[in-house]
Amino acid sequence: MALAFAFVICNYELMADWRSRCQISDDVCFFRYVAEGLEKTVEEVYVWDLDKTYLDTTIDSLGQLLVTVVERAFNKKNIPGTKTLLKSLHADYSKSRGQNRFPIYFITASPPQMEERISEKFSFDGIKPFGAFYKDNLRNLTPSRFWRLRKQIGYKVQSLLQLRIRLGPAVHQVCWGDDSESDAIIYSLYSDICTRRAGTQDLRATLKSLGVTNDQVDTILMLQSQIPEQDPVEKIYINLAADTDPDYYLKFGRRTVPTYNTFQVALDLFQDGRLGLDGVYAVCQEMISAYNFTPDELARSFDELVRRHVLGEACVQKITPFLIEKGIFYADFKTTIIPAKETKIENGHVYELEGHFEPWIPERIDYLHDYR
Repeated sequence: MALAFAFVICNYELMADWRSRCQISDDVCFFRYVAEGLEKTVEEVYVWDLDKTYLDTTIDSLGQLLVTVVERAFNKKNIPGTKTLLKSLHADYSKSRGQNRFPIYFITASPPQMEERISEKFSFDGIKPFGAFYKDNLRNLTPSRFWRLRKQIGYKVQSLLQLRIRLGPAVHQVCWGDDSESDAIIYSLYSDICTRRAGTQDLRATLKSLGVTNDQVDTILMLQSQIPEQDPVEKIYINLAADTDPDYYLKFGRRTVPTYNTFQVALDLFQDGRLGLDGVYAVCQEMISAYNFTPDELARSFDELVRRHVLGEACVQKITPFLIEKGIFYADFKTTIIPAKETKIENGHVYELEGHFEPWIPERIDYLHDYR
């Protein structure tokens, strides 16, 4: 394994100099694909963690990193439904805003030597991101830095703050992650840093307790001083790749939505007006035809969101007849409980349902104790 890895590293280091095409800060490498002027003009930006959220990849060990490095672009597998979901979001965004480019950024723990190959995968999928962050993990292949292969909090928080500097003062971000890399903690911490919810000493202590190095903490605090005091995080979707109990995420507030599959994400995006009915149907079609999901599985996923009080009455009443008409649901489909009514809607986005539920964003989140 060691010899094979050394061979791969040598081959990739001899490729076109990726360093000349990106901005490097410690192990954060950013590749920008659009003009900076365009980045500042967008009002809403989509941020996707790549591994286990868009692509079915894992980078938790030397062996897994090796597989990712040598795997060709056309062999990289998507999380079921994500390719169609992104294309549908792009189409609806372009139609509603009259813009051809879709403001999406990716964050991955893959090394920057992989950027060309992953960009090929994006091209195969018809996606043109604004930019992508890569983690220079090959520089962590020394005994003193092995532990940093799996530590993502410092890297991702720093990446998000570097991205925030690039965007406009009132931007909103819709974020995607999974339950294997502390992404709910990362996005919520990023939100806290942007809004200054925690004081400098508390923030420093929290970051260090979460395994962030002193140098990374200093960089994060420096970046914080350069961004406006505004919360850019509009919604956080967490793919339950490791099958975490969704109740664990209640402590992060209703802004954070854990999902078992891409169909559930599409349903919530529809409820918030970010995705149309045709987009939801396209996701269903791909999941059934390409990934062997059954209509019964999709119906159970729909019902599970209603029981968790994620989908409200108006959304359910509008989309259920459509899915029945399209043959996704049986004609007699009904949810097992009556959906709650929406009680707070702003700019077409649903923030509260009838009843007593967790706050949208808690005043304080306990990041250091893994209670559920």
